[in-house]
Amino acid sequence: MKPLAFFRSKTSVTTVVLQAAVLGIIFYAAHGLLVNTQANLEARNIASGFGFLSLESGMPISNSLLPYTPADSYGYAFLMGILNTLYVAFMGIVLATIMGILIGVARVSSNWLISKLAEIYVEVLRNIPLLLILFFTYSIALAALPSPQKSLIPFSGFFLNNRGIYLPRPMPEPGFWFVGMAFLAGILVAVLINRYGAKRHRETGRIIPSFFLGMIAVVTLPTIAWFLASTPLSWEFAVLRGFNFKGGLVIRPEFSALMTGLVLYTAAFIGENVRSGIQSVNIGQINSSKALGLPPGLTMRKVILPQALRVIIPATTNDYTSLVKNSSLAVAIGYPDMVSIGGTIIGQNDQAIEVIAIWMGVYMTINLIVSMIMNWLNGKVQLIGR
Repeated sequence: MKPLAFFRSKTSVTTVVLQAAVLGIIFYAAHGLLVNTQANLEARNIASGFGFLSLESGMPISNSLLPYTPADSYGYAFLMGILNTLYVAFMGIVLATIMGILIGVARVSSNWLISKLAEIYVEVLRNIPLLLILFFTYSIALAALPSPQKSLIPFSGFFLNNRGIYLPRPMPEPGFWFVGMAFLAGILVAVLINRYGAKRHRETGRIIPSFFLGMIAVVTLPTIAWFLASTPLSWEFAVLRGFNFKGGLVIRPEFSALMTGLVLYTAAFIGENVRSGIQSVNIGQINSSKALGLPPGLTMRKVILPQALRVIIPATTNDYTSLVKNSSLAVAIGYPDMVSIGGTIIGQNDQAIEVIAIWMGVYMTINLIVSMIMNWLNGKVQLIGR
């Protein structure tokens, strides 16, 4: 055996031995932690395990996406908290993305006033703790609204007061499925038009307004189906009875404050990502598109954004995962998310380790899914850019 080959083989064995030793130390420390934790729980007569999830909860939940009563189990109550967390995370990501794109485009606007206002928004919101924004929104802005008896009525059927926002509740009728199928058909037509437009552009170099034609299909087909179905949808209006409204669709102040804070705060970071992505595109690309006579909107969609997304997506992935984790601050304003409901369960059963383990598992799962989706999108964008 040559000396160099012998040295390499010896180094490889040493590396494997060191890695095995490190893993052994980690497993030994974890085993010791589990043993000590179990001993401490037994010394304090605290039961361990997840059997408590099948017990009756006896606690009310003010906001739940599915029917819930205090007679339901702790497991079902925790599920309501997980669904609320998922709902807040999804809506927050969608709304923060839309607002962040608008802020980012405004930051690079040629209009001095719009650019400066966007810059002030970003610098202020990024340097204020999210918890303070939530407290301000919930304790000052929403608390200043009038009582239900003196509700603000911007238009018929819409009531705004310190108990929430009351809207007409849509009630599907038998013909509603027909409108839904027409909407799906409109989306399919829009996809086919977009593919045809892309193929025509590759073969002839001519551009058709595929986006606008697709939007016409998405809007027109459900509209026609709506009139054909006569009354596919009815509305349940909120009615003031006593000290509060009954019926209708209500958006609670806790949810409104949480969504407002999360969206405003996260949009400031996404806006900076969009600004940096747009400014990373070589000015020569933009000048070339102008020389070819492309309108500004088409230049943004076909020239700037495909290249800017390669910078925007990786940074925005971190902001999405941060939004999911920041939603746990809902406990500070009383919104019944997973952390709030789990904290109540801990207070009633002392099952802190189990509840914290569920918290960690759920948040990790959500963020891993978000990261996988964003990494997939980033891969598609990178392929487009080559």
